[in-house]
Amino acid sequence: MSFREEHLHHLPHLTTATAEAAALRLFQYQARHCLPYRDYLSALSREPAAITRVEDIPFLPIEFFKTHEVRTDATEWEPQEVFLSSGTTQQQRSHHYVRDPQLYRRHAARIFEHYYGPLSGWTVLALLPSYLEQGQSSLVAMVDYFAQVSGQTQAAFFLHDHTALLAALRQAKQDSSRRVLLIGVSYALLDLAAAYAGDPALHGLTVLETGGMKGRRREMIREELHTELQQAFGPVGIHSEYGMTELLGQAYSFGDGRFHAPPQLRVLLRDPSDPFSVSATRAAGAINVIDLANVDSCAFIETKDLARLHPDGSFEVLGRLDNSDIRGCNQMV
Repeated sequence: MSFREEHLHHLPHLTTATAEAAALRLFQYQARHCLPYRDYLSALSREPAAITRVEDIPFLPIEFFKTHEVRTDATEWEPQEVFLSSGTTQQQRSHHYVRDPQLYRRHAARIFEHYYGPLSGWTVLALLPSYLEQGQSSLVAMVDYFAQVSGQTQAAFFLHDHTALLAALRQAKQDSSRRVLLIGVSYALLDLAAAYAGDPALHGLTVLETGGMKGRRREMIREELHTELQQAFGPVGIHSEYGMTELLGQAYSFGDGRFHAPPQLRVLLRDPSDPFSVSATRAAGAINVIDLANVDSCAFIETKDLARLHPDGSFEVLGRLDNSDIRGCNQMV
């Protein structure tokens, strides 16, 4: 069995106790076999064999996904799918080269079902117009797969057609055996809420916002966004997803703004002014993320997000570093 096969075999079964050892093994592998990462470590004069703690791993700046083909064992496979981040031009968009499209979809479904229960008990509807319009979105691929697995009869995507979405919500709510999930980019949910506040079709849902104004509205802090959405969707908490093009995993917040991640996805914080000051005990700082599903790209990513980390491992996203672009899922200033 190859290293990749063995890693993926154990991936669904990792626990908090075993994930660190898996991360160190994957680091040693990617330090040799992911060319952009290997070159980055070489430029830092960091010897991978000397690294024995995850806190000492140099994380790859997320900008590399815009400027390089971040692929592990690149000579052994050709991408079967390429996910692109949101952006105004091709050059400004991150590229995530995917070796196995089903790996991403099944992994995302496992995470969702870990927190929300079987997809067969949900009807999944989506308001993601900018992602649909730009194309090659990992979020759209995930939602489409969720809808397929759920076995629902309703279409999942509605672009700008609020009338059709409201009709689908009403129909979905008639099936008492299913819960209804409405997942949307922030500005589109706000547009829906402004147009149809008070409509009973918007009540009794689980609303999951993915962040992102995409230049359509002014940026809001999470509390302001959720307060405005609750005026239309009711007093229940607004759920959130933390994910991005460069990751194959997600974290979820269930209405209190604190994101929870599975063992395969770990957030560590660094001093924003020192990229190599990663600490497992730092309470606030910039996010470094380990995504153990990123076996074919790079699992160790230095993001531009700011967060507060809680003792139980949950985290709050506080905003973005100065001069960094507004992007991704649930990264609000």
